[in-house]
This record gives sequence, C-alpha cells and structure tokens, in this order.
Amino acid sequence: MSVLDTAEAPHVAHRDNHTHRDVNGGWLRPAVFGAMDGLVSNIALMTGVAGGSASSQTIVITGLAGLAAGAFSMAAGEYTSVASQRELVQAELDIERRELRKHPEDEIDELAALYESRGVDAPLARQVAEQLSKDPEQALEIHAREELGVDPSDLPSPMVAAVSSFGSFALGALLPVLPYLLGATSLWPAVLLALIGLFGCGAVVARVTARSWWFSGLRQLGLGGAAAGVTYLLGILFGTAIG
Repeated sequence: MSVLDTAEAPHVAHRDNHTHRDVNGGWLRPAVFGAMDGLVSNIALMTGVAGGSASSQTIVITGLAGLAAGAFSMAAGEYTSVASQRELVQAELDIERRELRKHPEDEIDELAALYESRGVDAPLARQVAEQLSKDPEQALEIHAREELGVDPSDLPSPMVAAVSSFGSFALGALLPVLPYLLGATSLWPAVLLALIGLFGCGAVVARVTARSWWFSGLRQLGLGGAAAGVTYLLGILFGTAIG
C-alpha cells in the first residue's frame, strides 16, 4: 500500500460506521419523560376517578383536563429549569472569560498542569497549553469542557425542551382518552390502549439505550400498570368513604 493509500484509508472505526448519537441535544430527556409521564399520570388519574364510580363523561373531562394541565405544566417546568441551567452555565463562562483576559498566564499554567496530570510530559503540556490558548474562544471552550464539563457551543435549548415536553406529554396523555372519544363507554379499552402505549414507549426508548426492547417495554408496562392499579383502588376506597 502506498503512502497516499495509507493516508486516504479510513480508520478501522470509521470503516465499521463507528459513530455516536447526539446525547446533548436537550430533546431526548424531556420527550421521553413527557410521553411516559403523560401516559402514566393520565391513566392513573382516569382510573382513580373511574374507581369512584364516576360517569363516562366525567372520566373524559378528567382525562382532557389532565392532558391540558399536565402538558402546560411540563412545558413551563422544562423551559424554566433548562433556562435556569443555561443561565448558570453562561454566568460561569463569563467568569472564565474574565479570568482568561485578566490572568492569561495563570490559565495557561492551569491547563498545562491538567495535561501533566493526565500523563503528558511537562514541556509538551506547556507547549500544547500555550498553542491552544492563542485563540481566546478556543481557550474558553477547552477550559469550559475541562473545568465545568460543558460545551459552550452546544448548550441545551429551553424552547426545544419545552416544545418536546409539551408535545410528548400531550400525545401520551391522549392515548387513554382516545377510546372514550371514539365511543367507548367503559374504562378497560382505555386501560388496554394505555398499557400497550406504555410498552411501546419503553420499547422505543430502548432504541437509544443499551437495554433490550422487551426489558424496557415490560419495565415501563409494570410501573405504569402498578400506578393505575393503585389509584383505581384508592378511587374505590375514597368513593365508598365519601358515598
């Protein structure tokens, strides 16, 4: 193989399609959490009301109210929490930016010491630190990664988190209400569809994790089913006590 062929040959990892998924985009956690929460909270809310011998109309209204309230609450909570986290990170980045401007030599020493602690020879560590610190924005990014564990160019978006959470919660919460909207008069079609949805959500989540689809699906099915069963029993208990 010639030198040119060697230079152009892809690394073995790239030949094997060794790529990584986006784990910092800010959409996966709120989307997954929203869908699961929508399913579990709304089917639990509806079974609790049904356990108290409420009418089908009351159960539907309860489900729709739970959908709307939960979706807006989730969106507001996600937006506030992610925005607050982002503002905190930005404040810390401003501190680091000032330090780089006021005490550049101290920051170079700090970076060189970090590389030395990872096994790089002292002269080379100093040389690398000085080279990387020539560009202020690059220096800021490196210090942010090493000291704060964040990438300044890839901070989560509050709006993405809020929209993802709102949409996924609404979709999850709609499943147990759907049979009633299509003409069902009993709770069990809603429960069945919700349990299928829980298993499906768990199986889909397994596509972006290391778990098997059936394990993730059954885990979510068990947790959601337990929540619905407990609230149904509580509905019966409270309904009897109040009645």
